[in-house]
Amino acid sequence: MKYNPLGNTGVLVSEICLGTMTFGGNGYWKAMGELQQNAVNDILKTAVDNGVNFIDTANVYSFGESERLLGQSLKSLGLSRNELIIATKVRGRMSEGKNQVGLGRLQIMQQLEDSLKRLQLDHVDLYQIHGFDPVTPLEETMRGLEDVVRSGKVRYIGCSNLAAWQVMKANGIAEKNGWTKFVSTQNYYSIAGRDLENELVPMVQDQQMAILPWSPLAGGFLSGKYTRNSQPEGDHGDGPSRRLNFDFPPVNKEKAYDIIDVMETIAEAHGVSVARIALAWVLAKPGVTSMIIGAKNTDQLMDNIKAVELSLTTEQLEQLDEVSATAKPYPQWMIQRQSSDRQAAYNFSPNQPAAATAPK
Repeated sequence: MKYNPLGNTGVLVSEICLGTMTFGGNGYWKAMGELQQNAVNDILKTAVDNGVNFIDTANVYSFGESERLLGQSLKSLGLSRNELIIATKVRGRMSEGKNQVGLGRLQIMQQLEDSLKRLQLDHVDLYQIHGFDPVTPLEETMRGLEDVVRSGKVRYIGCSNLAAWQVMKANGIAEKNGWTKFVSTQNYYSIAGRDLENELVPMVQDQQMAILPWSPLAGGFLSGKYTRNSQPEGDHGDGPSRRLNFDFPPVNKEKAYDIIDVMETIAEAHGVSVARIALAWVLAKPGVTSMIIGAKNTDQLMDNIKAVELSLTTEQLEQLDEVSATAKPYPQWMIQRQSSDRQAAYNFSPNQPAAATAPK
């Protein structure tokens, strides 16, 4: 297990982050998993025993049940709080109340208190907004986050599912006012979903933030259960496939089958699962700090964790990049075209700021 800086901070997090959407199973979260306390304890212990020090949850996962189960597991297992980096999120609707959703100062402070009670903690290490709130001004959101940091109940703040311009605007507001800035961004990233490479990856590298990819197996579509000629129809020993009941995130399935065909060949060469190839590809991408994985049982978890031991060859990475490549949208293709002469002159990568690589 490798440990990487959490953005431009002195905190080191494992390259694998344990996601907890499979904990609880209330409401529509049942499609992700229904793990109860004993199973949660086994999953958490296995992860920590194998070097994972970063755990991600959210208030909205099973409407608080995921946080409650995680908090009890931390206590029951007697894990050292100082050795773990605990992250949770705010934004999603927690009840039918008018103010039980969103990113206003009221909601941030109220939901943090509720999360801490469920987690049985006095602080969280990373508090993330779970998306954009079009109703609340970003100034109010950033001030609310600054207040919980100053209270000592939050160490760092991050964001999830925001556009690059929204992240930059939010951090610009924070910098102008001397407030805490986002150190990380949590986004969907898989070999079947590479959209964030157009705007978010270059922004993150320029701003020295951390990328925390969620759903690197594209909601289970890259798990190895799905091929062009075979799709799961029922229970495979770890519960029904998530995609059967919750077909998310969106995937271009025909293109994904082309990708899976190549991954199967590479997986056979290494003697590993297709899922491990998909995860190793994400881990090899620029800007990725810690990849979030969830699991329904310890065997599945261990197969995923072992992706850190797999080194894909340059040729294999090129094969995977080629089969999964998508056309660049405007203005990216124009920027790339117009930048080619400058990149050649300074010999730098398109994803690096020129100032960092210009000859001295």
